[in-house]
Amino acid sequence: MVWPRVRPSSRSDGSSVGTVAFLGLGSNLGDRLTNLQGAVDLLQDEPGLQVTASSRVWETVPVGGPPQPDYLNAVIRVDTDLSARDLLDAAHRAETRLGRVRKERWGARSIDVDLLLFDEEAIDDEDLIVPHPRMHQRAFVLLPLLELVEDPTLPGGTRLKDLRVDTDGVTPSAPPLAVRS
Repeated sequence: MVWPRVRPSSRSDGSSVGTVAFLGLGSNLGDRLTNLQGAVDLLQDEPGLQVTASSRVWETVPVGGPPQPDYLNAVIRVDTDLSARDLLDAAHRAETRLGRVRKERWGARSIDVDLLLFDEEAIDDEDLIVPHPRMHQRAFVLLPLLELVEDPTLPGGTRLKDLRVDTDGVTPSAPPLAVRS
């Protein structure tokens, strides 16, 4: 699997970061925008991880699952020295600190942080699949991702330009989330 390689950036101390990854953020409970920003803030505090960019925030109708409120979604780019597994653990720590309770699959949540892409790696473990296996079916992931990567390779080597994505129910809602430099 190959997608356009994004050059790793450097930290404020000048050291380089080894892997570029993209995380999808979603919230449909409580103060949704505050929850998204809280996830960015918590991830920025993780050692070995630097949030370098954010898409705009998009409001989206829920896809699948039980009836629930609309979501706010965004995608962030991170540069990291962490493994994919450690990055997923950092994402889960942020979710826990923001009150995420895993009750119902595809149910309402205060925050959801998904690992979408991890450099050029393809990972297929029981609890970690990268690229995210359903991202090519979800406009609420693809539209914000396109703000950060021109034409990513999606699961199965699919190119975004070859997809017909239904964008009904997905609208820009707020500017990009704040990222510390």
